[in-house]
Amino acid sequence: MGNRGMEDLIPLVNRLHEALGSVGHSCSLQLPQIAVVGGQSAGKSSVLENFVGRDFLPRGSGIVTRRPLILQLLHANTEYGEFLHCKGKKFTDFDKVCKEIEAETCRVTGSNKGISSVPISLRIYSPHVLNLTLVDLPGITKVPVGDQPADIEYQIRDMIMQYICNENCLILAVSPANADLATSDALKLAKDVDPQGQRTIGVITKLDLMDGGTDAREILENRLLPLRRGYIGVVNRSQKDIDGKKDIKAALDAERKFFLSHPSYKHMAERMGTPYLQRILNQQLTNHIRDTLPAFRSHLQSQLLALNKEAEEYRKYSPDDPARRTKTLLQLVQRLAVDFEKLIEGSGDKVDTVHLSGGAKINRIFHERFPYELVKIKFDEKKLRQEINYAIRNIHGVRTGLFTPDLAFEAIVKKQILRVTGPCMKCIDMVSQELITTVYQCIDKLTSFPTLRNETERIVTSEIREQESKCREQVMLLIDIQLAYINTRHEDFVGFTNGQQMYTQGNKKVPERMTGNQVIRKGWLTLNNISIIKGGAKEYWFILTAETLSWFKDDAEKEKKFMLPLDNLMLKDVEKGFMSSKCAFAIFSTELRNVYKDYKCLELACNSQEELDSWKASLLRAGVYPEKIPVDERGNGAPEIFMDPQLERQVETIRNLVNSYMNIIYKTIRDLLPKTTMHLMINSVKEFIGSELLAQLYALGECSALMDESPEQQQHREEVLRQHTALKEALAVIGEISTTTCTTPLPPPVDSSWIQPSSATQPKNSVRGHRATTRGHAPQAPLGRAASLSSRGRKQLSGHLNRAPSVPSRQPPPVPKVK
Repeated sequence: MGNRGMEDLIPLVNRLHEALGSVGHSCSLQLPQIAVVGGQSAGKSSVLENFVGRDFLPRGSGIVTRRPLILQLLHANTEYGEFLHCKGKKFTDFDKVCKEIEAETCRVTGSNKGISSVPISLRIYSPHVLNLTLVDLPGITKVPVGDQPADIEYQIRDMIMQYICNENCLILAVSPANADLATSDALKLAKDVDPQGQRTIGVITKLDLMDGGTDAREILENRLLPLRRGYIGVVNRSQKDIDGKKDIKAALDAERKFFLSHPSYKHMAERMGTPYLQRILNQQLTNHIRDTLPAFRSHLQSQLLALNKEAEEYRKYSPDDPARRTKTLLQLVQRLAVDFEKLIEGSGDKVDTVHLSGGAKINRIFHERFPYELVKIKFDEKKLRQEINYAIRNIHGVRTGLFTPDLAFEAIVKKQILRVTGPCMKCIDMVSQELITTVYQCIDKLTSFPTLRNETERIVTSEIREQESKCREQVMLLIDIQLAYINTRHEDFVGFTNGQQMYTQGNKKVPERMTGNQVIRKGWLTLNNISIIKGGAKEYWFILTAETLSWFKDDAEKEKKFMLPLDNLMLKDVEKGFMSSKCAFAIFSTELRNVYKDYKCLELACNSQEELDSWKASLLRAGVYPEKIPVDERGNGAPEIFMDPQLERQVETIRNLVNSYMNIIYKTIRDLLPKTTMHLMINSVKEFIGSELLAQLYALGECSALMDESPEQQQHREEVLRQHTALKEALAVIGEISTTTCTTPLPPPVDSSWIQPSSATQPKNSVRGHRATTRGHAPQAPLGRAASLSSRGRKQLSGHLNRAPSVPSRQPPPVPKVK
């Protein structure tokens, strides 16, 4: 009975299959088993029937095994079969077992010759078997038959790979003796996934069909084409025997007589035949289970530990208990308030390292987007001068004024203040939208209770809109306050006298710029000003300071490519190039000089609009402002020529005064808008969620309906509890067995380089990588004429060793989820 000290291990694994199969864990945990691999008509099914001693597998021409058959053999006093899809139904007639396999195969694959990776699970109890778990896989074929797809060969190979890639799977490579073993598809596939031969067992069938005068003695003695675990020879029933209903017991007796009487095999007859193969597989599978059991137990324990907390909560949870529903509602609302505050105020746990969100994004709106929107309306020199010109002339009327009218200054300033309204409202919109996005992010955790989630979303969103409206009113009030009184006595205002002196001295106001050479920003940008001959656009590491824009080859900042002074530079938007996903902008000189080599402008690009806006805001801090294309009311863009020197002096004076006063307004608005928004919107919404939300939910009067679970949550809870129970049961099953026993050590390594792997070069991650590769041409078919494996086999072997692999490089596919 194989390894007697561990006889319970194989039934134990079968119980694990049953316990974990109900929750879809059996394949992901990779339970130990034996996969039977071989070419079409290699004799795989006959070997399995010999193990059982019954005819129970479908037979016919072409592909007969079209779905994997997980065959669990269990030693028992009675003989019957059970299917996993027909639990509780015992099949004592093995002809009905065969018909059920055919019916279940057709149910999934149809009546044609298609295949499916969904397995059929069959458990056979018999006093004539040893405990074994085997997977009978479809035979490797070369040519599509009937309605089969053109890539049927690759589909079968992929299915086989799904099983034999499992490190806990022993590979039973079945090859017929009347074909050249060096071209065996089964051994080639095994070589791909088991290059050291630690999991591969060779089986040679059809020994009685070899050409006269030839034998496979040196193969079976593991001397000519060695495998680490060696070969075992078997003799199956011929097709004539099968058609004549020859009894399997009689066939086993004939097999034994064949080995005892054959001159080449009689000295090793005790190590040949189906009974010996069954004992060896029982022993090696048992030892394999024993070796993998500690790691398997650790894997189960880690999964159980991960589910413990959630399963404990679900076990105590009673969906229909009003007290439990109320407590859960309170906990969920409290968690929502905490999560919202963390996202707004910032937190050290669960930090998003990919995108800005919540408070960080609002901070960026306050200090990058809003200042940039203000600057875009701040510098429109031509339009401003034109408005001042018209205001002065309209105030003087038919008379020619000798003095600069202060009414013109006040009219222009009020008009400029009103233009601030647009950026302020846009900033409030962006903050409101970010608050709503943050709320959505928080209430996603309420998806288990859809009614509660919908009501919470409605209530909080309504509160945000209400506070947004209040914030808009307050900001409009701030602007009205600025319009109500123009304070020309402000300490930062230059006054009329200084404004006239600025014109007289010719000191036109230069936009404020940071002093010193302080570093403002660093980052990667794509430089588009490179010809295609020199490689086209390239990425460089840019450093922006208060005075220069420099770029380097990389972020090591050792090899400087160029340094551009920022004097008299402006920036403008550039349309995206054809087939380009990057956002671009350009820097140019107001003096129309070359900025970079022979280029009038420097074209730069970044990966996203957010990054583009951030760079623009940084350039503003350095004094590089956006370009404005001013036009008059009639659409004319040419500057107006002042014919009156006195009028030109008055326009310039008022322009300086307006710039001075508007700088005060911009500074005030930049300071007050974030404070107002923070107080009326962000803090108010945060306080509302923490203190008022629960009361409003209770005010709905439908607390019971709020806590109705979604069907998905009910299914998830039941699934977690099933998994937790199955894992505990599996660990209990493992705990019942002692692994203290004697074992047969693995044979030493042998030179198996004679096997041509089915990929040109063995990739490093051929077993675990599972990376998809391009499918090549179909591999060559095996040798057409039967070749012997003795004298002629040696002569042909050298040619096979030097031949390039015939199968294209294909990575093994992932292991399927067998339920």
